[in-house]
Amino acid sequence: MITVHHLENSRSQRILWLLEELGQPYEIKRYARDRKTMLAPAELREVHPLGKSPVVTDGELVLAESGAIVEYLADRYDDGRLLAAPGTPERRRQTYWLHYAEGSAMPPLLLKLVFQRIEKAPAPFFARPIVRDVATKAQRGFVDPQVATHLDYMEGELGKATWFGGDSFSVADIQLSFPLEAAAARGGLTAASWPRLAAFLERIHAMPAYRRALERGGDYRLG
Repeated sequence: MITVHHLENSRSQRILWLLEELGQPYEIKRYARDRKTMLAPAELREVHPLGKSPVVTDGELVLAESGAIVEYLADRYDDGRLLAAPGTPERRRQTYWLHYAEGSAMPPLLLKLVFQRIEKAPAPFFARPIVRDVATKAQRGFVDPQVATHLDYMEGELGKATWFGGDSFSVADIQLSFPLEAAAARGGLTAASWPRLAAFLERIHAMPAYRRALERGGDYRLG
């Protein structure tokens, strides 16, 4: 039996979604974030040394990293619907987006989160304006333009095909759901500026397997 070590409001939500799409039975072990630091609890280190989520166990296998988990589950349990055959142009495209999601799209969004928290973090009275000014300038001068560049790129790609992996829904779309939901929550993604990306989010949010994963995973907020 597959067990998903599921941290609330995290990347592990899309692993639940994938398993729902695959129709594969699984169990959930839940972990709550520390309410002050918002970090994962120490118990996750008992499963994997990095103490981060997602982590899945499947028999004796313990596997971390979203992209690796998605590829493993699709390779083992998919019937060809969500992951194209090796060596095909579709597979190369899907593999590209699987790695792009975490390797390129997420870093500026993570920086955005960090600087937003710095802006709101407690600081001595005399230092508060300086800290906030640095955080604001970093966002306006570097982070926000980087986020916009990636959103522009993804918006353009959805102008070529309905889904990121091509004309059919695939694991690439599941993997990209997290950075795009993060962008909608804190990166400025709106229908006015990036209509295709906003429409993509509307489509996936209406999918039955996505909604089943939310019901099983619990409250999911990235703001």
